[in-house]
Amino acid sequence: MRIDILTTFPELFSTTSPAVLGVSIPARAIKANILSVHATDIRAFTHDKHSKTDDRPFGGGPGMVMMCQPVWDAVLAAEAQDQRPATRILLTPQGTPLTQKIVEDLATKPRLLMLAGHYEGIDERVIEALDPIEISIGDYVLSGGELAALVLIDAITRLLPGATGDQLSPQQDSFGNVTIPPQSNKHQPTTQRLLDCPHYTKPRDWQGREVPPVLLSGDHTKIAAWRLQQRMQRTFVRRPDLLDE
Repeated sequence: MRIDILTTFPELFSTTSPAVLGVSIPARAIKANILSVHATDIRAFTHDKHSKTDDRPFGGGPGMVMMCQPVWDAVLAAEAQDQRPATRILLTPQGTPLTQKIVEDLATKPRLLMLAGHYEGIDERVIEALDPIEISIGDYVLSGGELAALVLIDAITRLLPGATGDQLSPQQDSFGNVTIPPQSNKHQPTTQRLLDCPHYTKPRDWQGREVPPVLLSGDHTKIAAWRLQQRMQRTFVRRPDLLDE
């Protein structure tokens, strides 16, 4: 997969340590040629001697607005670097809230182009012309879309084949689709997005807190049933909105 990021702060997308993309799973995916990340500096496409990408908003008000021309030219230049069509994404607090289902869908695309705005926002006319998918990572406002883009890149990378040591690991994480056995012969198995179950490792006893005995039993059928029960219970208590009626 190729990911292009359009930004006024390309240094945030360095692929060498200690930058975000230079460590852990993203770094391994880039080294294994599973993922390539390319940052394009929007400032390079300005016609202003000061590389100015923004100006005061019409109608007055606080802040600055990113202008159409440098954003438009930067997008077209980035897309011309690879023949694969790019799925355009705008990171914005006004977008569709990010979910694991959206991440799964985006992970199947051959190429993504993420537009990270800054300042007060981007001129609405170029947003209309580009017609991107608009995504929000939460009901709060950041200084710009760069951190949101890094969050999205990390979430997508974990789902790319070969990116993690165990391909089943992402499927068993929180919000993964879990098959729930039928309660009787009259029902069919169902799938449900659940939170993850609690996990334990050595030592068996820590400050008087012991590992649940079932995890030490060696009975994998009982262990699987216990983990499913824990996932359902945690989801019911902490995120009942995820559960089907």
